Amino acid sequence: MTNQNQQPAQPQEVKIADNIPGGDYANVMQVNFNKDEFQMMFFTLLGNTGRVVSKIITNPGHFKRMATVMSEVIKKYEEQFGVIKEAEKMNEKEIGFKA
Repeated sequence: MTNQNQQPAQPQEVKIADNIPGGDYANVMQVNFNKDEFQMMFFTLLGNTGRVVSKIITNPGHFKRMATVMSEVIKKYEEQFGVIKEAEKMNEKEIGFKA
């Protein structure tokens, strides 16, 4: 008999895809959503130029769990290193390409 409340097994090995050689710096994030998913686009902006460095799509339940974990990590960081000063808000200009 199977226990329906049993959690799925954790992966024993996590592999990094070959097209992900390292991390990319992002200083802007844009979040969009619909009923089924959240889309997060991460940008690196410098002056009048910028580029999209990553796009993540996930479902609402995973997005909420990630937000909770990020909040907990910020709390632990601030307990260890002090309060984080929030970055200044960027200009509210359009980000994207124009034809």
